[in-house]
Amino acid sequence: MDLLDTLTAKGLRRETPTREEALAVLATTDDELMDVVAAAGRVRRQWFGRRVKLNYLVNLKSGLCPEDCNYCSQRLGSKAEILKYTWLKPEQAAEAAAAGLAGGAKRVCLVASGRGPTDRDIDRVADTIAAIKDANEAVEVCACLGLLSDNQAERLKAAGADAYNHNLNTSEATYGDITTTHTYADRVDTVTKAHGAGLSACSGLIAGMGESDEDLVDVVFALREIGSDSVPVNFLIPFEGTPLAKEWNLTPQRCLRILAMVRFVNPDVEVRIAGGREVHLRSMQPLGLHIANSIFLGDYLTSEGQAGQTDLDMIADAGFEVEGAGEPTLPRHRSEAGLGGGCGSSGGGCGSHADSDAGDGAHACGTGGCGPCGSAVPVSASASASGENDELRSDLVRVRRRGAGTELAPNA
Repeated sequence: MDLLDTLTAKGLRRETPTREEALAVLATTDDELMDVVAAAGRVRRQWFGRRVKLNYLVNLKSGLCPEDCNYCSQRLGSKAEILKYTWLKPEQAAEAAAAGLAGGAKRVCLVASGRGPTDRDIDRVADTIAAIKDANEAVEVCACLGLLSDNQAERLKAAGADAYNHNLNTSEATYGDITTTHTYADRVDTVTKAHGAGLSACSGLIAGMGESDEDLVDVVFALREIGSDSVPVNFLIPFEGTPLAKEWNLTPQRCLRILAMVRFVNPDVEVRIAGGREVHLRSMQPLGLHIANSIFLGDYLTSEGQAGQTDLDMIADAGFEVEGAGEPTLPRHRSEAGLGGGCGSSGGGCGSHADSDAGDGAHACGTGGCGPCGSAVPVSASASASGENDELRSDLVRVRRRGAGTELAPNA
């Protein structure tokens, strides 16, 4: 297929595809799906080998967010029956993080609901980062606290944070359809502040909110433009009790095409399968590993993921390996060019494939956290295409009742 040959060649040279080529990936048929996965997989292996980076979420403060993001179970007015609690103490957060690290996680993502942190909140998070790094000096810490004010990114960097997550979520043109309490420009400003402070920029999207192919391409190109080092790809869980509860627009095949498009546009960037992986990819999750090089281990913010050991078994059975704490995530050329933000990008190499083949070419959940959170009661897979089947599938996702903020052990 000429399109895939072209995209593969561009990905191996780190060249940006055209918008038309990116749109064409989303328009491929199910008969072409395995060819799409194979082409994206070749680009993924060039820059990341067969390594899979594991990330672990710790929800520091859950629920009661004043923002009105339509996708979020923690939003203003949400009726989702999620866990609600105020800030975890640093030792509680460190204990929660330890469970993920014991399961093989390399990065801990500290998330708190809300519009953005106060200066006192930055102090709390700084104490939490210290507690986590005292127990494991090599761990990467990504903070996700919402919109940042001046000098807060610098304070997080000084406290030992390695990265900051703030997702763009969708295109600028449609952003006002999902949130009214802040703007797309606010999000770009926060990512810019984080990157400017020397934090690795982690920013991604949510697919399945009723957006067009053009919207998806717009936000993915925007993520490349702002220099995101890691791109979490979230698949909407239609949270019961939120305005998007009836949106069910994704199939496993659609999800794989979206991941492939993200990989072609961002060939040498960490692409992470984030919230909604188990719900939407289901038995096709291993195919996603051929495109993305990063996943979350275990549970999410307010919804339960599959067991951590199941994730580890899936990685091994698919012929991949867990990325070690001492291994760089990003390829050498990104750190040498100052693009890595200092997080998992130093050191040599990019897995088992040399650079020589590439040529010289070129917040908190309520405000767009590391992954969508909350409970969903989605309809059956057959309804995802037609929208005509209202059969409930409560077996696919459950509200998190274990781990951070509870007395029950996590599933990492």
